[in-house]
Amino acid sequence: MTDFLAIVAVGIGTYLSRGIFILALANKKIPDPVLVSLQFVAPAVLGALIVALLIDSGGNVAIGIPEVSAFLVGGAVAYRTRSHIFTLIAGMGVFWLVRALM
Repeated sequence: MTDFLAIVAVGIGTYLSRGIFILALANKKIPDPVLVSLQFVAPAVLGALIVALLIDSGGNVAIGIPEVSAFLVGGAVAYRTRSHIFTLIAGMGVFWLVRALM
C-alpha cells in the first residue's frame, strides 16, 4: 500500500508543479529575454546527452564507431534540417543500428 501512496503523491506533486506555472503565467506576457533564452534549452539538453553518452563511469572519454557515426549523421541532419527532433531521431537511429550490427 505504501508503494501506491508514493506513486499517487509523486503524481499529484508533478501535476501541481506543472499546473502552477501554467495557471500563474496564463494571462501574462513572457519577456523577450526569457523567450530568447528558452531557444537554447533544446541544444543544451542535446549537448548534455551527447557528453553523458561519451563519458564512461570512470570519467574517461569512450568514443567508438557507433558514437562517431551517430555524431556525423546527426550533425549532417542538423545542418540540413535545423530540426532538433530530426537530429535526435537520425543520430540515435544510426547509433542503435551500428551498435546492433557490431
